[in-house]
This record gives sequence, C-alpha cells and structure tokens, in this order.
Amino acid sequence: MPSVDLAPLSGRYLSFREREEIAILKVQGAGVRQIARRLGRAPSTVSRELRRNAATRGGKLDYRASVAQWKADLVARRPKTAKLVANERLRDYVQERLSGQVRRPDGTPVAGPLNAAWTGRNKPRRGDRRWVTAWSPEQITNRLKLDFPDDESMRISHEAIYQALYIESRGALKRELVACLRTGRALRVPRARSRRQTWAHVTPEVMISQRPAEAADRAVPGHWEGDLLIGLERSAIGTLVERSTRFTMLIHLPREEGFGLIPRSKNGPPLAGYGALAMKNALAATITTLPWQLLRSLTWDRGKEMSAHAQFKIETGVPVYFADPHSPWQRGTNENTNGLLRQYFPKGTDLSRWSAEEIEAVAATLNNRPRKTLGWKTPAEALNEQLLSLRQAGVASIH
Repeated sequence: MPSVDLAPLSGRYLSFREREEIAILKVQGAGVRQIARRLGRAPSTVSRELRRNAATRGGKLDYRASVAQWKADLVARRPKTAKLVANERLRDYVQERLSGQVRRPDGTPVAGPLNAAWTGRNKPRRGDRRWVTAWSPEQITNRLKLDFPDDESMRISHEAIYQALYIESRGALKRELVACLRTGRALRVPRARSRRQTWAHVTPEVMISQRPAEAADRAVPGHWEGDLLIGLERSAIGTLVERSTRFTMLIHLPREEGFGLIPRSKNGPPLAGYGALAMKNALAATITTLPWQLLRSLTWDRGKEMSAHAQFKIETGVPVYFADPHSPWQRGTNENTNGLLRQYFPKGTDLSRWSAEEIEAVAATLNNRPRKTLGWKTPAEALNEQLLSLRQAGVASIH
C-alpha cells in the first residue's frame, strides 16, 4: 500500500489524525454521534466515513485509519473519468429524459414548433422553444433508483449531470442539451448570485406596515404614491399621485450621456435615466417644488430605482415606504393613474421621445379632468382647496 498523506486537502476533508481518533473511539465502543461531538464534525460525516472507507478484506467492515486514508486519497485523485463517459447505458438514459420527443398517449411523436439551430445563447425571449420531455437533473437522479433498484451502476447525482452539460472538460452530454432545461440558460448562475436578495434595499422599517395610519384614510393630504411607466428601449417616466386629491406629477427621466453608444455591460453604469442616483435626483427636484405641508410620505413599488431612498429622505425630509411583494392594490391610486396615463403613453412605445414640457402638459390635462371620487371636482381644484385651508390654518395659528 502506498504511503498516506498526513496533511488534509482542506478543513472540509477529514485528516489522518481525525481518522486515527475515529478508529480508537470505534474500538472503545463509541457511537457515531459521540465520535462526531469529539471531532467537532457532523454525525453524517462520521457515518459516511465508516461506511465508505472501512477495510473489507476480512469479509467484514473493520475501520483502520491507514486503510481509510489510502481509500480516501484514491477516490480524490483527479482527473477522473466522468461516469457519463464510461457508462453508455446511463448516458443514453439521461439524454433521453432530457431531450426525448413529446408523444401522444398512443406513443405517436409530436414535432412541436420549428426552431432554429442552437446558437450557444439563452433560450429565445418570447419565442418558441423545442418541445422535449425536459426532465430536470434531480428528477432523472431520483427516477433511476426506481427504474433500476438493483443496479448500482445506474446511479448519478444531479450535480454530475449539470456539470456534464455546462463544463466542457466533462462533456459527456451534448452542450446544446442545456436548451432542454426549464431555464434554458447557456451559463449557470453562480450560487452567490442565486442567494442574492432581490429587494435588499427594502428593510422592515420601510415597509408599508410602518407608514403612518393617517395615510390610509386619505383625510390628511401630503401622502404620495409613486412608480415608473416603462416603455421601449428602457425608456421610462416617473409618476407621483397624491392619495387625497389624486393630483398627479410626472417626472422626466432623460437618458444619460452615452446611452446607445456605450455597449451594455454587467454592472455597468445605468444610462437609461432611472438608475438609483438619477431617480433620486429627479424625484427630489420634482417633489420639493411643493409646500412642506404636502410632503408627509411616499409609498413606492419595490423597484431598484428607489435603492437610494435613505439619501432621498435625508435631502427632502420625505420618508419612503415600500409595498409588499406582488401587492399592487396597496398603491391602488397610483396604479389607477398609470392606467389613465397609458392613453397618452401606450405600452410598446418609446417614452424618451417626450420632453419635460410635453409630459408636464399631459399631467396638467389629467389634473384638470373631473373625478367622480372627488365629487366631480378636478384634482387641481381639490389640491388648491387643501393649500388654501393650510394657509388659513397657518394665519389662524399666528394670531
């Protein structure tokens, strides 16, 4: 037997000293959990070690540290021949479950839509995809145990299937089979990115549940709702609606210098005009034209454009709150107003065509349209009444 390496590969793997301690404790009659506590390892690690690396020459499982270390080093050698390369039957099974034909109940194949050849990129956006059986690697892995309960050679982990698809050096499977996966991604998403919070800027203290109760009954003016109208080519217009009077303000979001000239890149500058800083500045410039009595709160959707809400609050004094996920009714006034604005700014059109003066004219048109909910007053008239009452209250307080 070759000499063993006493140094562990990393803290993830058991060292020779740990294997010696396992052997001693096993002879003393210690159980798996007791050994795990002594080593500071998970019980599953110890159990797996005793099962995999025990000596079997005498016809029974007898754990010896030197043999266990030798077996562990043997298994850890790289490169190893991928299981799907060595086992043709297993490879055919996996490929058939990934890319097999869709069939009618009587077994007749169904062709599905005609598709262009795979180009090495992600699935087509809003386009037809190839019709295949499309089992997931996890489904394939677990189904093998049912289809071949007594054949240990027909076993593979779902991670090994993913690696065979995405890593060229383990290319036992055709690369284009990634298009058969549900996501249709040409590249795997790194694990760190998949764990990243979608709404990291939305913390418990800025949830809508923390908004002042007076905002709910619309009795007090100054509570606003906001969102973006999105158009073609990443164009957008910001919308603000006052909950009590339905008064609407539109925010011009011109594109940054270099848009369309500088190629888009991962984590590149937000040139479309509604990055966090651009949005904060445009929103602050618009909302601070109002009297301070009308700046009580702002409720926004959960979009990343409001990631700079803390700085916005410092600069304007207006606290920002965010609606719950998938709850547009919590900003019903704004959603309704956006529906009215779509008459002027339809979906599928480029909103960057319009200047600040033009979108201001649309806002004025909307604010001078009578509303049933206001007793057929216009939002402009309702806001003007609120401003007059605020001034009279201010004069009365001085006297």
